[in-house]
Amino acid sequence: MAKEKINFEDEQIKSKYRHTTSHIMAQAIKNLWPDAKLAIGPSIKDGFYYDIDLEYKITDQDLMKIMKEMKKIIKANQKLEKFELPRQEAIDFMDEKGETYKVELIQDLPEDTIISFYKQGDFVDLCAGPHMESTGQIKAVKLTSVAGAYWRGDEKNKMLQRIYGTCFPSQEELDGYLKKIEEAKKRDHRKIGKEMDLFMLNDAGPGFPFFMPNGMVIRNELENFWRQEHKKHGYKEIKTPLVLNEELWRTSGHWDHYKDNMYFTKIDDEDFAIKPMNCPGAMIAYKRKMYSYRDFPMRIGELGQVHRHELSGALHGLMRVRTFTQDDAHIFMLPEQIKEEIIGVIKFIDEVYKLFGFKYFVELSTRPKDSMGTDEEWDMAEKALSEAMNEIDLEYVLNEGDGAFYGPKLDFHLEDSLGRTWQCGTIQLDLQMPQRFDLTYVSSDGDKHRPIMIHRVIFGSIERFIGILIEHTAGKFPLWIAPVQVKLLTVTEAQADYAKQVMKKCEDADLRVEIDIRNEKIGYKLREARNQRISYICVIGEIEEENNTLSVRSNKTGDLGTLQVDDFIDKLAEEIKTKAI
Repeated sequence: MAKEKINFEDEQIKSKYRHTTSHIMAQAIKNLWPDAKLAIGPSIKDGFYYDIDLEYKITDQDLMKIMKEMKKIIKANQKLEKFELPRQEAIDFMDEKGETYKVELIQDLPEDTIISFYKQGDFVDLCAGPHMESTGQIKAVKLTSVAGAYWRGDEKNKMLQRIYGTCFPSQEELDGYLKKIEEAKKRDHRKIGKEMDLFMLNDAGPGFPFFMPNGMVIRNELENFWRQEHKKHGYKEIKTPLVLNEELWRTSGHWDHYKDNMYFTKIDDEDFAIKPMNCPGAMIAYKRKMYSYRDFPMRIGELGQVHRHELSGALHGLMRVRTFTQDDAHIFMLPEQIKEEIIGVIKFIDEVYKLFGFKYFVELSTRPKDSMGTDEEWDMAEKALSEAMNEIDLEYVLNEGDGAFYGPKLDFHLEDSLGRTWQCGTIQLDLQMPQRFDLTYVSSDGDKHRPIMIHRVIFGSIERFIGILIEHTAGKFPLWIAPVQVKLLTVTEAQADYAKQVMKKCEDADLRVEIDIRNEKIGYKLREARNQRISYICVIGEIEEENNTLSVRSNKTGDLGTLQVDDFIDKLAEEIKTKAI
């Protein structure tokens, strides 16, 4: 009789599978190091982990030993059995075993809670479940790394050892995943960023990246593109201050809902905050004068730098930083314009993502527990977002309870070339800020009314979007944003004058070009240029000089053969004009 195939597309089954594997790993660790104390071991995206307290420092070499022990447990096909105990009995039970972290977890639960455990063989773990039926159902496992993690994420607590792993229903699927991880390591934006001299991270400003000249080319091209496209779509640009007084953040609601993520300072004995978001500044800009209903919709854009306090352990290259530039926009409109404006923003986001070759999916996030406003306002806002998507037949995933504190939102998740997803764009419908800042306009009836507002970003964060682009393209950017578009390499110093003439022609055509006329072997120069991921490498020898040609190699399509200089320049000009991928 054939065994039933595990449906790894089902997120609940996938979570059960990974969670069960984390228990198997915990059992293996206890078998090898009986004095280890277990903390928590959840399933996570792409795998699982377990935090343990152990005097012995587990190394990467020890992971093979743990995996060998796990295979024994899997082969034993131990059944996972659930049992329950009253709270105090559960505390005593874990205390007897010396599992102090489990005792602490149980003590945090209400007095009348019935506590559940799962048993496999002679191993028992505190757990709410669910799990697979037996250890034998787990087929392919790989432990990937060891890291440090503070108990409960609090740096005041003890540092534990966190062991990460992943698992799949077949070795083939595991091998495919591990191959993708290896490719991701090669594409790590921090590694490529250093090799291409795009940006740097320095202890002088942890979480505050430094952009180098090559990185600034990419950044400026993205920002120029942003400005051009927003002008086409009817947006006006503003710039608001980086530091605003504390009272403003109390009015906006950020003080009550976001102050732990903010930085503060004093000016003239008055309390100020460094802005974590651009929206309150946009409210102040709106209030400078009175508007008529005829002025709507009003689309206001801002490339605004913000600062947010992130824990040091959460910082990650350009993906998670403490300062970044949001490509923000705020749209003020009449109630009857809501659907049309949302559809307009969705189409705008779609145009931008398609330009870079990104697929994406959309989440509709609804009212969170910690929120402002009435049920009626939230119902109206959530309905408006869903109706707009239904009208243009855009599929979406419902993400209950994950909206912003002031309104529901649509989040756009990009899929990169490795199939990883990144949340970038967002559209947030806000009925609260216009009320809190007392924004008004004069309606056709002559009375004052309150506008409806949309917050939206497309790139999300310029820094993060650059990080995603680096990994998506492996540093081989579309030509229009490439830091160096052309590099001219001479075979010998005799071609230096011709190379300089070609360089001048390229510069006159507004191409970003570099020249290498060093007295080095051409193979060495080629390797260096390839490592720098130059878009087009042109080799110049005697024959090329005689015939006014270039021997051209593309970093995407390989050898292009010999081209006339003017034809080569025309080809690149067309590629830049069309923003070809």
